Amino acid sequence: MTSAAERAADQYRAYPVGDGLILRRATAADVPLIVELVAPMVEARILVPKQQVDYYESIHEFWLVFDQHEDGTQSLVGCAACHLIWSDVAEARTIATSPAYRGRGIGRLLVEQVIEDARVLGARRVFCLTFETDFFGSLGFEVIDGTPVAPEVYVELLHSRDEGTAEFLDLARVKPNTLGNSRMLLTL
Repeated sequence: MTSAAERAADQYRAYPVGDGLILRRATAADVPLIVELVAPMVEARILVPKQQVDYYESIHEFWLVFDQHEDGTQSLVGCAACHLIWSDVAEARTIATSPAYRGRGIGRLLVEQVIEDARVLGARRVFCLTFETDFFGSLGFEVIDGTPVAPEVYVELLHSRDEGTAEFLDLARVKPNTLGNSRMLLTL
């Protein structure tokens, strides 16, 4: 029988993904690295700004890709998170790749992992808010209008304080953060 410590540690093991890159779950120690990675995209209004506390509160949702250097150091080169919005809907969020590593399949790897997380959590659909419609379209996402939930679920979701949920609902208060983005949905 495995111990609780062994089971917990196993969740955070690193998976080699080629070219010296590893994929692993994020830990609290990674938050400053995530904030640094996403900062240029937040400044460019590609990603919605978040407080550092939001990253700590959702750190269990994140997958990270690191480049392992020959000198033993590592650099964070990509991140993505799977956030469950409702029993059957998850959001692929905070998807970022370092500019020097774009075009190497890191974003695809991360989004595919988020999709699998959503599936394991029981979601049947995955939402994203993005400028990258071709990329997400290549993964099966489709542009949507409106909010694809029943009216009674919509009312429940209005109680959420999460900005991603507000984006999913297409609420007017988040419009300044989402101008130019497309709302997309993948049915699993």
